[in-house]
Amino acid sequence: MNSQVRGGTRWKRFALVMVPSVAAAAAVGVGLAQGALAASFSVSGQDFKVSADRLKGDNLIQYGGFAKGNDLKTGEVKHHPVTISGFSRAEITNMCQSLVTPTPFGNITLQLRTGHKGTPAVAENIYLDVAELDADAHFKDLDIGVAVGDGSHVTKPQPGTVTNKYAFSQRAKEATLTKVRQKAWATTAGTFTLPDLKLRLMGGDQPCYQDEK
Repeated sequence: MNSQVRGGTRWKRFALVMVPSVAAAAAVGVGLAQGALAASFSVSGQDFKVSADRLKGDNLIQYGGFAKGNDLKTGEVKHHPVTISGFSRAEITNMCQSLVTPTPFGNITLQLRTGHKGTPAVAENIYLDVAELDADAHFKDLDIGVAVGDGSHVTKPQPGTVTNKYAFSQRAKEATLTKVRQKAWATTAGTFTLPDLKLRLMGGDQPCYQDEK
């Protein structure tokens, strides 16, 4: 494959993502509902599900990495392979994120919904640690095989992330994803604005979507 790919590109399954951890969002839900908030979220030892009708992001950078977390049962530190995706700005329409947690009394689900009344959620300088993603994707000015940290990137690698200067990444001027279904370990954003925020704690398994069988 040619390392430089220009123009519109559509892939059915592509490892891009968006949105913060449900558990952290619960702790700061009021602040997010009232306006923009600096955000750095993760769920130790657990991935969380996210769905959205549409994500439109500017100045994508994407490269491989590892998300660190503690095992909930043993406390052991583990490193999970992820795709790190960064955007200078992203708009997310009809977003849902959920975390199912086992308890002695049965599973409980923490679910967050936003951007479902015509105004999308907006994130500035957002980085996402993603394990799985299914979506329809369209990219504008896509470059594949660019070294991580290349000075011509508009969006730089995630601050504090150790990268190999010889590793390869990809970038795009614009990325639009629809029918998004993803599992992620962590998200960091300069600011995150969630309009019409709805946060619910529910009994049983009620994730944003069910895994395909």
